Amino acid sequence: MRIIITGASGFVCQNLDSYFRNNNCEYEIEKLSLRKEGWHKYVTNNFGAIVHLAGKAHDTSNTSSEEEYFKVNRDLTIDLYNVFLKSEIKDFFYFSSVKAVADTVEGILEEEVIGKPFTPYGKSKLEAEQYLLNQPLPEDKRLFIIRPCMIHGPGNKGNLNLLYKVVEKGIPWPLASFHNQRSFLSIDNLSFLIKEMMKNKEIPSGIYNFADDEALSTNDLVTLISQTLNKKPKLLCVPAFLIKNAVKIGDVLPLPLNSERLKKLTESYVVSNKKIKKALGIDTLPTSTKEGLVKTILSFK
Repeated sequence: MRIIITGASGFVCQNLDSYFRNNNCEYEIEKLSLRKEGWHKYVTNNFGAIVHLAGKAHDTSNTSSEEEYFKVNRDLTIDLYNVFLKSEIKDFFYFSSVKAVADTVEGILEEEVIGKPFTPYGKSKLEAEQYLLNQPLPEDKRLFIIRPCMIHGPGNKGNLNLLYKVVEKGIPWPLASFHNQRSFLSIDNLSFLIKEMMKNKEIPSGIYNFADDEALSTNDLVTLISQTLNKKPKLLCVPAFLIKNAVKIGDVLPLPLNSERLKKLTESYVVSNKKIKKALGIDTLPTSTKEGLVKTILSFK
């Protein structure tokens, strides 16, 4: 089957392509840039599925305009989906985000939660979701709205890379006084789920959270990075109120840590993956949380 994937420059697309090629999947990948003039003509009936990964990621430095988020995350998604509806392509995978419905989580996030995003990123993703769900879907087509949590894998850049650099340089982790639990998503599990959903034509359309099976604390993650690098974990318990006051400087000056990044590093955000596992009839994902993280950590070397 031939598949269109948008977001060719992103690490998710690159790893997904590699996964399909290295696991004897009978999928032929065609990467589509929505920045290319006249991209519509490349979406033809010769394809079986569209995996829409392209989007504007959440900017923790808060320098992007709101308009930019909606133009990319909502409007381009609407344009692509309308082309899909008019085509003979059967499956449409829209990669939204758990942040489309919840910036913070109390307990465990499930698909049924009513969306209340606060950021332009989350709002733009949710508005795209709502448009897609409100369009009549032909009986022979499927729409999958995928809400992944924090994706990681080779080529990933973000807070996981920041933690790696802290540990690698032997700097004590100063946020050990914050106790949390977070869900992660390895690129291998993401790729496995997409492959299985394409293969199993009985999976119904709908919203599906993507997450690894276990949640870890940031302190657990720092410890895992240390062990992977054969270093002794250095966890420093600076009082939380001192940290919260200090990072306000980073909200004004271009420092490595600001309030937004502190929130990402220390908040709890646990995501349920029970719905997709039940749909696929599986109990566990092939890659454990720690196995996936170790693979990503080693890729930073």
